[in-house]
Amino acid sequence: MARELREVVYVDGLRTAFGRAGPEGYFWRTRADDMAVKVVRELLRRNPELPAERIDDVAFAATAQVGDQGLTLGRDVALLAGLPHTVPGFAVDRMCAGALTATTAGAGEIAMGAADVVLVGGVEHMGHHPMGKDVDFNPRFVAERIVDESAAVMGETAENLHDAFPKLTREEADAFAVASQHKAATAWEQGVMADLVVPMSVFTDEGWTVADRDQFLRPETTLDGLAGLRTPFRAGGRVTAGNSAGLTDGATAALLVSEDAAAELELQPKMRLVAFAYAGVEPELMGLGPVPATKRVLAQTGVSLDEIGLFELNEPFAVQVLSWCDGMGIVADDPRLNPYGGAIACGHPLAATGVRLMAQLARGFHDRPQVRFGLTALCVGLGMGAAILWENLRNGA
Repeated sequence: MARELREVVYVDGLRTAFGRAGPEGYFWRTRADDMAVKVVRELLRRNPELPAERIDDVAFAATAQVGDQGLTLGRDVALLAGLPHTVPGFAVDRMCAGALTATTAGAGEIAMGAADVVLVGGVEHMGHHPMGKDVDFNPRFVAERIVDESAAVMGETAENLHDAFPKLTREEADAFAVASQHKAATAWEQGVMADLVVPMSVFTDEGWTVADRDQFLRPETTLDGLAGLRTPFRAGGRVTAGNSAGLTDGATAALLVSEDAAAELELQPKMRLVAFAYAGVEPELMGLGPVPATKRVLAQTGVSLDEIGLFELNEPFAVQVLSWCDGMGIVADDPRLNPYGGAIACGHPLAATGVRLMAQLARGFHDRPQVRFGLTALCVGLGMGAAILWENLRNGA
């Protein structure tokens, strides 16, 4: 029986502030699943037209699926958030592309008619669950040369990108990092982030406080200051704490619905999901992943790069974005690229980041109504990339 796919639209998305991982961070004494519950509850509060019983599924991602973020996270969060017991949920892991994968999985349910409304998101508590902790890497990876040993350390993969593309210098990476910090600071000053970040009361060693601002923001960052930083992954290297995203705790959530359900429930969708793609690259050059993923999306749709008015990339390392720019023929200071700053400024809580990109893109569509298409894309550990093409439903062109 032939079936017609349904259109999938994005209604709303938000996140917690992103905190520094570890004892000095906002969320050191806060559970990961409680962070996820906070954003889910706020999403429902902001969209009162949506009855909780109309939610058909909850897809939540985490890279470290253990401890306080390891109990079939979508179902765990749904129950803790007070959704009806009739609402199912599941967990997703595609490392940094976790929330984007939750999004495309939920979109598939909607497109196939299996669901009308899906909540998607991601959480990563890197303070409680450092990257790679409790992971038992199969010794055959290295012994049989399936992957280069450096593939297991993201900072080393970033140094590998500098090796592979020597024209992408540390000076360029530092300049990109300074721009990211300054763009993020401007976004906070202009109230952009007030629309995307939900404050959360948290208990710390000093007592109760409110996590309401990203802890890695450094608006005072300068090129001279970054030039003096050490290179922890390699002596005489090019990757530093200043041109990389810090280890971060945070949670995100978004609301996806079918076009028909949006009309029925009188929800106001902001974007339409046009196409998505995943791709693989050499694991030790994982930062290249968004290049083939982006090219696959363009090939699927026939949309040209010039037709895309906004790009949101995850930005774990400046060189990762620079290599995407090089591969796609875009200059690093293109005003379409990460206009509100990226992970170098706000942090990169792995599986949560995809929805941050989506929420910032939706805000970018609001601020630039003449833009029709936008792209969210990430690199992914062990050599992958992800990209989703979106259409601005407020486009006035």
